[in-house]
Amino acid sequence: MEHAHSYALRLAWTGARQGPTLNYEAYSREYRVEIDGKPAITGSSDPAFRGDSALINPEDMLLAALSSCHMLSYLALCARMRIAVIAYADQASGIMSETAPHRMGFTEVTLRPRVTVATGTDLAKANALHEKAHEICFIANSVNFPVRHEAEIVAG
Repeated sequence: MEHAHSYALRLAWTGARQGPTLNYEAYSREYRVEIDGKPAITGSSDPAFRGDSALINPEDMLLAALSSCHMLSYLALCARMRIAVIAYADQASGIMSETAPHRMGFTEVTLRPRVTVATGTDLAKANALHEKAHEICFIANSVNFPVRHEAEIVAG
């Protein structure tokens, strides 16, 4: 049986308060994302595209979605395998470049999770679960570029 999950949000360009889009260099790129029952997000474009560097941009959110999805997939697998994860931190990075004339997009993302597991844990087994987490990550399955992981597993 196929399972479907749906998601909804409201997005509004709040930059309009500062004036219309009459000049590419001058209009505000600020926007607000609202999801029922959750804190709102105020964002902008990347500073390279004349956005506000103090605000989250779509590229940040894509990287965060990939990193958090991998982490949540990994933690679920560890829980099912009775591997006690004590700490998890990631230093993710992505590269966005021109993939064709006049077409920008992400070309790769690298996740660098550092996972601390309970002393006595089979470190090779804990490390191998990163590949399975990658396979089941919904967000990684939704993008058209490689998402690599360079995990470090330590006992603590």
